[in-house]
Amino acid sequence: MAQSGRKTERLCINWERAFDLYLNAISCDNEVLWVQATSKLSKLSQHAPEDLLARTVPILVELLRKIPSTDLSPSIQEAAAQCLKSVACQGEGRLAVLIGESGAIPSILSLLTHSDGSLRRALLKCLRNIVTFAADNRMIVATHGGLQIILNLLNTCSDDLKRYLLEILSALALLREVRRTILISGAVGFLVESARCGSMISRCRAAQAIGLLGLVKRARRTLVDSGTFSVLLELVQVGDTSTKLVAANALGVISSHVDYIRPLANAGAIPLYAELLQGTEPMGKEIAEDVFCILAVVEENAVAIVEHLVRILRDDSVEAKAASADVLWDLAGYKHLPSVVRDSGAIPILVQLLGDQNSDVREKVSGAIAQLSYNEADRAALANSGAIPLLVDMLQDESEEMRDNAAEALVNFSEDPSLGDRISDVLNSPSFQNMQERLTQIRASDAHLAASLRHMSFEQLTMEPALI
Repeated sequence: MAQSGRKTERLCINWERAFDLYLNAISCDNEVLWVQATSKLSKLSQHAPEDLLARTVPILVELLRKIPSTDLSPSIQEAAAQCLKSVACQGEGRLAVLIGESGAIPSILSLLTHSDGSLRRALLKCLRNIVTFAADNRMIVATHGGLQIILNLLNTCSDDLKRYLLEILSALALLREVRRTILISGAVGFLVESARCGSMISRCRAAQAIGLLGLVKRARRTLVDSGTFSVLLELVQVGDTSTKLVAANALGVISSHVDYIRPLANAGAIPLYAELLQGTEPMGKEIAEDVFCILAVVEENAVAIVEHLVRILRDDSVEAKAASADVLWDLAGYKHLPSVVRDSGAIPILVQLLGDQNSDVREKVSGAIAQLSYNEADRAALANSGAIPLLVDMLQDESEEMRDNAAEALVNFSEDPSLGDRISDVLNSPSFQNMQERLTQIRASDAHLAASLRHMSFEQLTMEPALI
């Protein structure tokens, strides 16, 4: 009850009167009074009106620039930095923007280069909040040489300050110019470390920056050698929803190179992406699908992936089943995977799901079956599992996508001498005939393209585009 009373008392402060008292304290030629008044303002800032805090910003910036005449601890610079740190958290970023526009950042960076102890800690906390709550401030820091100052401090500072430096670095690294400097200067290890420690929002920013840096091919080797896989996989495991998605996407970007497909799978990525596929986030499902299509290029990875997909098709939610069938639809087109899918026991499950009540599941499953039907052994397995009558019925479905998928599979069945007689009843179906005509045109076009390429000379294939 006493605590509630004190809170009410604070919230009922006459803020205009309090501001006048603060101005009076600062106008006195008394550093002790400056520090006391500024420290009190810092504690009250979370309750003060935004417009009042905005009026204090230029005063605090001016105090930050004052050279102490005594050995007070905390100094007026430290008190000002602590107060600006608190103010930057308020106003949903607007006050942080105002602090950046006030010229505080060059002063903070200048002080950082020759400060130590509690003053350096206060400055780093202040700078961290300034770049966290206002993206515009990151460019101000970068253009005033702040990145190099942070990197220099990372190489020399004590461990108890490293977290603040890494959190600042994670924010700055969202800028392309900063990422380029990090790569060129050999500081990628610090960026990876910033994804390993600090607040979750900072680690998420670092993971995003790593993913953006991974788009640069020459950066991937450095990222992998710096331990990126283990750090990002940990974030996929322990992060909040947003962090999981960002880290998973960054891993997908980095892994899109033949050299990193096996290492990522060996690091335990496949079960984690299977969890994303089963999750409730649509973006997570898309990311998992994309990464599975990359990892499945290696056959042993494909075996593990398909095992997870089959498990999901058996037991999971309709959304997860649809996503798994969609992945199988993609993987069924890989030349080395039909036997993997067939041996996994997926085909009877897919055929059974052709009768699922959910239209999205049926659509994705019918697409996977259409793709599998291009392989002779898979066609036989599909037929033996009872797919043909279900596909025939699907020719009357309301969904054009499902009618097309069913017709595509049935056209492939019709061209199989051992199975063609089973679909004689649908040969006159409009959906079947339209698909048969479309497939004939596609195959003719593919054959023409192949013949044209065979007649092209080596010189033509290697000619500069501008000269063709």
